[in-house]
Amino acid sequence: MESTNNIISRRHFLRGDFSNKTAQMFPPWSLSGNDFINACTRCNECINACPEKIIIIGEGGYPVINFDHSGCSFCQECVTACNEGALSINNTEQLPWNLTANISTECISLHGVTCRSCSDSCDEEAISFRLQVGGSSQPEINEKSCTGCGYCVVTCPVNAIKISENIAHEEYDYEHY
Repeated sequence: MESTNNIISRRHFLRGDFSNKTAQMFPPWSLSGNDFINACTRCNECINACPEKIIIIGEGGYPVINFDHSGCSFCQECVTACNEGALSINNTEQLPWNLTANISTECISLHGVTCRSCSDSCDEEAISFRLQVGGSSQPEINEKSCTGCGYCVVTCPVNAIKISENIAHEEYDYEHY
């Protein structure tokens, strides 16, 4: 199950924006794409239930994730609050979503400034810094360990971290959750 909407919105289609750069991230344990859209009644119960307040009203009134102020603890309160089945855990091996962090070239560590705020905030230890001979340490993300929780996004002083789809989760250790 995916939590991002890989289907461009009608608004983006009519504007000619086929890039899907503004794809919205649905809450954890969301049904895939159109299945989520069809099941979600936009009742806002998941928004009200989220203790981190990262679920907000997005485009079309659907709940989406916003990591501006916090990350996801995967507490499952949103799933419990969803009476329509748009958020659903079918088994204990099901990942909350297929997302991972990505570090852009704006990262100040890539420009010789010592910063490890993302690594310090990562409980999964998915972000590490590789030492460089004669240079500064470079950030690396272990995509198999990254849960896409977003806590690194919040702490990045230059907004150099984005969360997006992760192909590496296919080999993820499902006993993690």
